[in-house]
Amino acid sequence: MLRLLSRPAVRLVERYLPDPFIFVLLLTLIAAVAAMLFEQQSPLAVMRIWGDGFWGLLSFSMQMLLVLVTGFMFANTPPVKRLLERLADVPRSTGGAIVLVSLVSLTASWINWGFGLVVGALFARVMARRIRVDYRLLVASAYSGFVVWHGGLAGSIPLTIATERHFMADRIGVIPTGDTIFSLFNLAIVVALFIAVPLVNRLMLPDDSEAVIVDAEQLDDTSTVTPSPSPRRPAERLENSTLLAWLVGIPGLIFLLDHFLLRGGGLNLNIVNFLFLFLAIVLHRTPRRLLDSLNEAIRGGAGIVIQFPFYAGIMAIMVQSGLAESMSQWFVSIASANSLPFWSFISAGIVNLFVPSGGGQWAVQAPVMIPAAQQLGADIAHVAMGVAWGDAWTNLLQPFWALPVLAIAGLKARDIMGFCLIQLLVTGVIIALGLTLL
Repeated sequence: MLRLLSRPAVRLVERYLPDPFIFVLLLTLIAAVAAMLFEQQSPLAVMRIWGDGFWGLLSFSMQMLLVLVTGFMFANTPPVKRLLERLADVPRSTGGAIVLVSLVSLTASWINWGFGLVVGALFARVMARRIRVDYRLLVASAYSGFVVWHGGLAGSIPLTIATERHFMADRIGVIPTGDTIFSLFNLAIVVALFIAVPLVNRLMLPDDSEAVIVDAEQLDDTSTVTPSPSPRRPAERLENSTLLAWLVGIPGLIFLLDHFLLRGGGLNLNIVNFLFLFLAIVLHRTPRRLLDSLNEAIRGGAGIVIQFPFYAGIMAIMVQSGLAESMSQWFVSIASANSLPFWSFISAGIVNLFVPSGGGQWAVQAPVMIPAAQQLGADIAHVAMGVAWGDAWTNLLQPFWALPVLAIAGLKARDIMGFCLIQLLVTGVIIALGLTLL
């Protein structure tokens, strides 16, 4: 049945889903018109909000570009490539390949969302060189694992409310991760998704006659530049110096040990990028090999560079015009104590299409959801995780977060989003039931 359902979904998306840049332009117009119609903002006011907020994600844009570049360089090191190749030898069938890629992506995304995006996409490339399987579904399987990130160790909303002196601390205090990430209801949702996502991906596997197979040679990322055996010029000696690379790379890894072991630090996006970069420096062994890998990695970053400023402008319109708050308040108005987590989930899923940032979305919705939860007597941890899961859920429809995966895989959003649309429906039911019944 899922295979039959995926066919029209794939055809629909391939026909009507535009390039992600066109998608962000359309979202910009929709947000602007909605702000004028529903929030009585003048065209001039909306234009000013949009323009002033256009560069609000510059720091985050650079972080995302580094997720792509450093992750690719790390995975392109000889030891990691050998490890991925050995892991890719495990499945003996196309179905097994889909399941394994899904599980690797789910696990990596639960640990850290940036880690999951890169590892899932790179492993899908390796797997496609070993097994003849529909490449679109393989990459979609790698991206679909991203749905668990906000219920995992790096979930920005549960980590925010577990931090001393967070911006809502005067209203709700500090809520430990035992009530959110490691709560029974959240772990049950995560376990259910670890079962359902690989199974659904496996059941969507097209027939051989419909499968899109990519030539393994097109996915070969082996570096073609090798250092000369006897560098003559001083500059060449420095470029091919293992000693120079290790004199910088090893202290970077020692810094990470200090961060995790002595200072008790955790994973965040900067630490993930730092980890990828310095592991790549050490494992590539020479600056020349690292730079060769960088030149290959940077090719796929164009989409991130051009689209993130537009999303920053959309976010500014949604927040400063009051549109996101009004949307959240409408859902709150129809909720009860038992149903508020569910409606928080639905409203967050809609807001996420326009404000694709977990931390930014919580800043918008928390001032609405928290007072409502207190007034209705709803469990605040449930409501907060409802917002978190809503933010993660519609990423299966929003191509914003797929940009690093698509850049690594060499595909377009329309190639994978039809399969992700089926996952959106299935995972939405699972998450909704978990938030409502547990």
